[in-house]
Amino acid sequence: MQFLYLFISLFVVLADQGLKSYIVSHCSVGEVHQIIPGILSFNYLQNDGAAWNILTGQMWLFYGISVIAIGVCLYFLFNKKYKNALFDVGLALVLGGIIGNFIDRLHLKYVVDMLQLDFINFNIFNIADTAITIGVLIIFIYLIFFADKDDQNA
Repeated sequence: MQFLYLFISLFVVLADQGLKSYIVSHCSVGEVHQIIPGILSFNYLQNDGAAWNILTGQMWLFYGISVIAIGVCLYFLFNKKYKNALFDVGLALVLGGIIGNFIDRLHLKYVVDMLQLDFINFNIFNIADTAITIGVLIIFIYLIFFADKDDQNA
């Protein structure tokens, strides 16, 4: 069953890297293209920090955090003690997102961001960021609503 979750992670990485490759080869930094008017645009940015561009230029810190986070995700995915489909889907999304941004940091020394929400003033992000956010939300939902029930059934 872990292979299904690894496939989800691989799908996230491929989608993330594919869109990033398209943006880098077809857009200039700062160039904006409307995708869904008033809702979504592509706006190519190079982010050498973390979310909201904090800790700019601290690549070694991000390398370390990424390696540790990948290890933690794999530990929970492959540990039979923590088996729940909802939890594992969340972990798989987080893992794929971490790997997608980690590839950028290793290869480019920055993360390619491109998704801009036009209806709200929000930071520009990418598919990896989206997967991490959705994955963390799913993990929280599991922990808040289902983890105690799994413990009682064990």
